[in-house]
Amino acid sequence: RPACLSLISTDLPILSTVETSATLYQKDRHSFHVLLNQSDESASESDRQLLWLEISPSRVIMTKQGSGAFAYRHFWEKGVFGISRYWMNNHEDESHSYAFCLRNYTRNLKLEGDILPEYLRLEYELWTGNLQLGHYVLHLEIYQ
Repeated sequence: RPACLSLISTDLPILSTVETSATLYQKDRHSFHVLLNQSDESASESDRQLLWLEISPSRVIMTKQGSGAFAYRHFWEKGVFGISRYWMNNHEDESHSYAFCLRNYTRNLKLEGDILPEYLRLEYELWTGNLQLGHYVLHLEIYQ
């Protein structure tokens, strides 16, 4: 199905949108796996990046994986401090790969759809120690 994923900062000049196709898998009655292909049309087949979302009404886990130099995994749950992990990969020299973690606080999570998910809105804050790094909105629409 066609899909649009957007990440917006409400207090920083950050806006990123991916229009792509989504493959949906139902895990159980209210839990779903959504696979988004984030490959650049001009890139080679080996440059494919996949976004994998595990979605339920109370929790979202998003993982970016693939052959690129940057990967991440976010865990969001409404009213909870979750973890955002990032990996910077140097494929030519593995000893120069780098990973770090930030905390996120999920303010609001809204999931809509009759049988399959159609709309997800996730509002969160990103933190490092006691320093807030901004407010963000993750918005996913899956078209019928």
